[in-house]
Amino acid sequence: MFASLTRGSADPFGDLDWFQRQVEQALGGGWPSSIRAASRGAFPPINMGTGNDAVEIYAFAPGIDPSKLEVSVDRGLLTIAGERASDLPPESDKVSIYSAERFAGPFRRVVSLPEDVDASRIEAKYRDGVLRIVVPKRETAKPRRIEVQGAN
Repeated sequence: MFASLTRGSADPFGDLDWFQRQVEQALGGGWPSSIRAASRGAFPPINMGTGNDAVEIYAFAPGIDPSKLEVSVDRGLLTIAGERASDLPPESDKVSIYSAERFAGPFRRVVSLPEDVDASRIEAKYRDGVLRIVVPKRETAKPRRIEVQGAN
């Protein structure tokens, strides 16, 4: 009667993965990877990290005219905005589009910066579809070596 309920799955981990994808889809996406991250599907996707000298942000935005990108900072919030033109032909009697998975249109992404950065020295470069933003840290925030003096 319900044979599928009594026999085991050939791939239980595949079934769990399928179930997780179904739950994420029903709830509108997955959870952010960190407190500063956005949920999956945000555009442009970014990687953000920090070192001793700077915070580096890589925004993956292929197919964008660099003149259409705008990077600004205000009160500790870095904003990446722009627009990606659609490369799809207009629909007509001769053209039918069955799937359009590449994002097109205006976008805006806001990232919270750490308090120890010097926002007046931000650099942004766009190359090969990747926007690299370097936000230097203040000199007072950088680690430094303190010389220990002997008691003479």
